[in-house]
Amino acid sequence: MALLEMKNISKSYSGNQVLKKVNLSIEEGEIHGLIGENGAGKSTLMNILFGMPVIHNTGGHEGQMLIDGKAFVPSSPMDAMAAGIGMVHQEFMLIPGFTITENVKLNRENTIKTPFSKIFGTKLDFLDRKKMVSDTKEALKKLHMDIDEFVKIEGLPVGYMQFVEIAREIDKSNLRLLILDEPTAVLTESEAEKFLEVIQRLAEMGIAILFITHRLEEIKRISHGITVLRDGEMILTEKTEDITTVDMARAMVGRQVELIFEERRNIDHLPTQLQLKDLYVDMPGEKVKGINLDIKKGEIFGLGGLAGQGKIGIANGIMGLFPTKGEIFKDGKEMKLNDPRNMLLNNVAFLSEDRKGTGLLLDDSIEYNIAYTALEIKDAFLKKIVFSQFVDKGAITENARKMIEDLDIRCTSGKQNTRRLSGGNQQKVCIARALTFGPDVLLVSEPTRGIDIGAKKLVLDTLVRLNREEGMTVIITSSELAELRQICDRIAIVSDGVIQGVFSPDESDAVLGLAMAGDDFTEVLDAEA
Repeated sequence: MALLEMKNISKSYSGNQVLKKVNLSIEEGEIHGLIGENGAGKSTLMNILFGMPVIHNTGGHEGQMLIDGKAFVPSSPMDAMAAGIGMVHQEFMLIPGFTITENVKLNRENTIKTPFSKIFGTKLDFLDRKKMVSDTKEALKKLHMDIDEFVKIEGLPVGYMQFVEIAREIDKSNLRLLILDEPTAVLTESEAEKFLEVIQRLAEMGIAILFITHRLEEIKRISHGITVLRDGEMILTEKTEDITTVDMARAMVGRQVELIFEERRNIDHLPTQLQLKDLYVDMPGEKVKGINLDIKKGEIFGLGGLAGQGKIGIANGIMGLFPTKGEIFKDGKEMKLNDPRNMLLNNVAFLSEDRKGTGLLLDDSIEYNIAYTALEIKDAFLKKIVFSQFVDKGAITENARKMIEDLDIRCTSGKQNTRRLSGGNQQKVCIARALTFGPDVLLVSEPTRGIDIGAKKLVLDTLVRLNREEGMTVIITSSELAELRQICDRIAIVSDGVIQGVFSPDESDAVLGLAMAGDDFTEVLDAEA
């Protein structure tokens, strides 16, 4: 008997059908991959399984669910958790002002009876902080995560937040089914490798894993079965051993997708556009410790490295989002530090890795999100009538229409609330905003996080087109080394807050791997020479 069965699941939002009679089955101890393009319905299906309020508040769903052969009708996430279902969402569900321990143990706090609580009830129990800390340490240890359990969530890199989310779920004693929505999207390749080992160990313990990811090689490597969704419909369900990654990609997007490496260019003759001198950035978990970099005008420059080593801090520091000291020059002019607006006025734009925290106005429309920065900084989309200025709503709508088409943003229209989009489509809106601003220098951090293989190609192709056709300097920070190799002219590897080296994208895995670990790579370089 299957642990979970979902039969003929259908769901509509405002007349738009996003799921059409989907079936899914998973056994105890099975790792089952669920894949599909952004907007295919994966997150909606999981929200139904987890009893999320967004489902109940929009008319519920059709079809039935069974756990151990018995009807399962969760009215809230608490019902799902009581049934042994845990879920790590693509967008984090953490309280920034709480510590790691407090987040892991939220609503499941360990307590100690007191003389007063024995008389007046459990509200007067004391927190067993020693037990809470011990349990949290054990959960973090299983994830190979070396971090103080008393650190607050606020300011942590997104990779660390992901581990905390997962630690919270594996700390639960009744866990039978764990839903993972893009768990490795914010992790580097080596971190993802360790994480996959943890997932396999959990499966060996009898815990079923429903694994949603766009990294097809991960699905192929660790899953037992796979289900593909496209446009809300189940396209196929197969044993993983019977399907190739190429077949997976074709089923997802309805066509064959090939990632093409850009032709290598000689950029030695290009002038320096952005210069960093002795730059320090005090970003929690991503500190930068005195780096020097010269980035050439019109190049695509990559920043790689492990999570927590400083690569994310560089772009955040350039934009002044965290306390920064040192010197930054653009086209020979010294920039004012710690002033995001000044950087925008100097035509430097930033696509943050934290799309919900700093990237989007979630309760506004798609078209307003796309136009906002250009409207605010460059007075774009303004119509002058006599001595007055009015927002040209028609121009905003037309610009959004073009961006939605160019970036294949899956939505009902540009008027749709941004909060209602899937995570990957929210990422595309962030990209559309940066492109609408039209900067000289574009800083992009994890631009393809949570994006499917077809959309990833579209995003990377867009960055290359802007670089090649409009001469835009692109500085891309990514946890995926293969992504940097694909489009960058040069790649800087960051470890322990410093630049270990600046390399050709064709440099060997051995050299780049040693640099990421902070180890000496000169002997390997000499041997290769």
